[in-house]
Amino acid sequence: MIVFDLKCGGDHVFEAWFKSSGAYEEQRTQGLIACPFCGDVNVNKAVMAPAVAAKGNQAPDKPPVAPAAFKAALAAIAQLQAKQLETSTWVGGAFAEKARAMHLGDAPEAPIHGQATLAEAKSLVEDGVPVAPLLVPVVPPAARN
Repeated sequence: MIVFDLKCGGDHVFEAWFKSSGAYEEQRTQGLIACPFCGDVNVNKAVMAPAVAAKGNQAPDKPPVAPAAFKAALAAIAQLQAKQLETSTWVGGAFAEKARAMHLGDAPEAPIHGQATLAEAKSLVEDGVPVAPLLVPVVPPAARN
């Protein structure tokens, strides 16, 4: 199989695969190749840049860096989360129990945060308890310096 960049009379460039160069020529002369954008059958090969593979023994110049917009968004999320946690009470490992009690009306509603196992979190969600994971890790109060 061979791939060609093709260009129609309307200057649309598109890519097509053929069994061989001969198969491309045969289909072109029979008018079987049409532009997918405008339907023009006046199609010819477009100029293509050769596919040159990089040397396999070279390391990348530097590791990829997250775009500045991503870093800024993450910082904004962390700042918002920190502000929300100021008015929330840390309940530690009792989070699932306390959240469920509030949902069932057995305890007064209040903003809380804490820790839950994956099984506890799934159970809360399945039971319709409104919970959400914290996007930025929180250090428990007892573990802070």
